[in-house]
Amino acid sequence: MQTSPPNPTFSFDATDADFEATVLERSLEVPVLLDCWAPWCGPCKSLGPVLEKVAQDYGGRFLLAKLDTDQNPGIAGALQLRSIPHVVLFKGGQVVDQFTGALPESKIKAFLDRHVPAAPAQAEPEPDPLDDAAAMIEAGALDDARQLLEMIPAEVRDDRHAALVARLKLASERPPGDKAALAARVAANSKDFDARFALAAILVYENDFNAAFDQLLEVVMRDKAEWREKARKQLVEWFAVCGNADAVSRGRRYLGMYLN
Repeated sequence: MQTSPPNPTFSFDATDADFEATVLERSLEVPVLLDCWAPWCGPCKSLGPVLEKVAQDYGGRFLLAKLDTDQNPGIAGALQLRSIPHVVLFKGGQVVDQFTGALPESKIKAFLDRHVPAAPAQAEPEPDPLDDAAAMIEAGALDDARQLLEMIPAEVRDDRHAALVARLKLASERPPGDKAALAARVAANSKDFDARFALAAILVYENDFNAAFDQLLEVVMRDKAEWREKARKQLVEWFAVCGNADAVSRGRRYLGMYLN
């Protein structure tokens, strides 16, 4: 016997006794696909689950009725079935199309698409200006990003808006210092924390958050007092404005490890 469908709304059993109500009358409102099968039929056992899956995929654009021809010879005879599985499509109380045999899913859908109403078009999501502003900052279009952020009404500005404003400020104002000279100082003295902070600020300006996080994580790891807390606070502040989720995840993970 065929298994019950995962959602009974789209699939049901039909019998000789209720065929008019369950199939013909329902087909006046929505197409009904009638699966004529029998327990001894091997291809029927293959086709049934495919039909049920398709019924779920179409989400109610048609209903699937299943008729055990051994138990319901009246309808089977009226349809003049010569072999099974045999599938009949009803619309408006009438047979409009049919096929015999265990067709693959793609051909079943092609068969249905000739008769079943198309799925309603999904409305395009409203564009999010904050997504646009973030993309502009990443692309270096800072003036465009600034103009867009300023156009957002004050009453709808949220934490993400504030983070993007902060990110824009970091990208707009180059911190003082020579990057190569600062890197040389760090290489010569791993505990030159002033140089690490200055170098990290330049790296953030250049949008290299991974490298900036590494500089301050070194401070957290190497110091146990004021510099460590200063680096922790700066990292948390930069985590909030960084647009690179992977970099933030990595930075948070290592910060947690070094603090424990």
